[in-house]
Amino acid sequence: MSQALTLARPYARAAFATARDEGAFAPWTDALAFSAHVAADPRVSALLANPELGRDDAVALLAPDQRSETFSRFLSILADARRLPLLPEIAGMYDQLRAEAEHVVKATVTSANELSPGELEAIKAALRKRFGREVDVSTAVDASLIGGAVIDAGDVVIDGSLKGKLARLQTALAN
Repeated sequence: MSQALTLARPYARAAFATARDEGAFAPWTDALAFSAHVAADPRVSALLANPELGRDDAVALLAPDQRSETFSRFLSILADARRLPLLPEIAGMYDQLRAEAEHVVKATVTSANELSPGELEAIKAALRKRFGREVDVSTAVDASLIGGAVIDAGDVVIDGSLKGKLARLQTALAN
């Protein structure tokens, strides 16, 4: 596991615990996503590395307009510990903790072409049946797959792409 993930874990857990205690999963998700997006910008990350950037200025730069006082304090703690560059990792871990708590499986469906709403709903239904849980699906398009789709649901990857099938066929013929 990378050092960034190791350093981010306690902050993600603290953010999750605070959001759970406040009953504010969605606002924390939105605020963390915003702050992580801003922190990931190369220009901002260079600014965050500057020791002359004050805590209040860093918080003002990264905080969304609609935020709770608790979220502002959270960013202040990160700023004091010089951990603001970890916001993308913190946001990702927070999302995982939230999904586990809400018994939701997060899946990404990458297809060769844009999926129709009917196709996407059929995939969601199949994943709900397979996992026995609610499924939150995001989509992506990768023309190099040629046809079909790849479904990535955490520990489970289902490669139904034509590119994947051709690669498996090539491996089978080579052996």
